[in-house]
Amino acid sequence: MKTRIILALCAVLIFSVIGCGKYAEEKTGEAVTNAVESTNKTSVAIAGAFKQFSVYTNKGAIDNHFIPSGWMGDTADITFSDVITENPRSGKTCIKITYSNAASGGNRWAGLYWQNPASNWGKSKGGFDLTGATKLTFWARGEKGGERIEEFKMGGIGGDYPDSDAAGIGPVILTKDWKEYTIDLGGKDLSYISGGFCWATNLDVNPEGCTFYLDDIIYE
Repeated sequence: MKTRIILALCAVLIFSVIGCGKYAEEKTGEAVTNAVESTNKTSVAIAGAFKQFSVYTNKGAIDNHFIPSGWMGDTADITFSDVITENPRSGKTCIKITYSNAASGGNRWAGLYWQNPASNWGKSKGGFDLTGATKLTFWARGEKGGERIEEFKMGGIGGDYPDSDAAGIGPVILTKDWKEYTIDLGGKDLSYISGGFCWATNLDVNPEGCTFYLDDIIYE
């Protein structure tokens, strides 16, 4: 009788040990699986992080996007060069823009869009998905200081293939020294942007015209 009781107790003990071990193994495997899934999610998040997306850094830079092709208003009053080597903010070149007071087209204002593809006013596909960008930064300075740009902007092109959103700042009074400016993109739909950057000003706030410089226009 005692022998049977001892054998029964041993069986219960062995079953408990095996069962607990199996349970522990299952829970350990579950924990490892969860850890791997968590790591994969983190890796995907890191891989999907927004990288800098340049509009202009240097003339001919391979990572430049958008083309300064959307001339507006009194277009003949604009002189543009993106190969200026005198005092760039960084790198070898910067952009120089001169707006005269001629009012040649009778509009009394002028501006310029950087577009993709060139001269695209929403008539063809070509926008970039910039989802994840939180700001558009750029550097600007005036020839003399006091030049007034009514608006710096991104997005806002309509047409058959319109930009998904728009944002801007202005008016901006420039100084003679390089200064960084930021367009906040928080909460904006950036899934399709063909108008990457834009500026506009007018004769009334620049009665003698103006000359200003731009450099390092970058989505971040």
